[in-house]
Amino acid sequence: MQDNFSRKMERIFEKYAIRNITLYLIICYAFGYIIELINPQFIYYMTLEPSKILHGQIWRLLTWLVIPPDMSNLFFVLIMLYFYYSIGRSLEAVWGTYRLNVYLLSGMLYTILGSFVLYFILLALGYPSGTTFGLAFSTTYVNMSIFLAYAATFPDMQVLLFFVIPIKVKVLGIIYGILLVVSCITSGWIYWVVIGSSLLNFIVFFLTSRKRVHITPAQKIRQREFKRETSAATATRIARHKCAVCGRTSETNPELEFRFCSKCNGNYEYCQDHLFTHEHVK
Repeated sequence: MQDNFSRKMERIFEKYAIRNITLYLIICYAFGYIIELINPQFIYYMTLEPSKILHGQIWRLLTWLVIPPDMSNLFFVLIMLYFYYSIGRSLEAVWGTYRLNVYLLSGMLYTILGSFVLYFILLALGYPSGTTFGLAFSTTYVNMSIFLAYAATFPDMQVLLFFVIPIKVKVLGIIYGILLVVSCITSGWIYWVVIGSSLLNFIVFFLTSRKRVHITPAQKIRQREFKRETSAATATRIARHKCAVCGRTSETNPELEFRFCSKCNGNYEYCQDHLFTHEHVK
């Protein structure tokens, strides 16, 4: 039932999906790096801060997406941007544009909701109403969710760790998962909320799609080629065997035989019942 609902929603909203959405995310990061170079302090007017959003700074609901995950090293930044762009394209090729859109946008929405949940929890515990989170809720975990989804979809893909050591993506995914758990344990319950809400889209994805995520690009290509060849073959059979009198085809009536009439002016095909009884076309 859930799969049927998902397919129905996909048919309705697929036309609105943003193609190559990962590229737009990378462009946002690049814009954020430029801001960091020009005026580093301006970044703090763009962070996801529920207390400030509730006081009218609603642009923060979107501008936090411009803040890139790491701004310490330009070379690392360029490698990171290219890496996340390439794995985003791979996911879009296998999942489809609509599903990747849902995955990324739901991750962003969960992050925003998580920030407000944490804010109201802290208020209930007696923290000041102006409590800020800084860069706690950031695109770091958006990128992490992309990588974890890639590791779950292509577990046996290999990457070069430090450009030298070949390692399977699923191993890196497990290592990242362990580091996240350790970070939550050492940082306290607040980070459970931060990381949990930011990666909730991956948790939902893994629990609902764990039986279907292990697919290789080659398998996906073969599936598409098979569907295309099957459709082409069906269309060819329909066009080739159709009676010009009764309209019956080899698909609707496979027991019939079809022949072209040599006396008709043109390529007219008839079933066995009308081959000798039709009026010749002049």
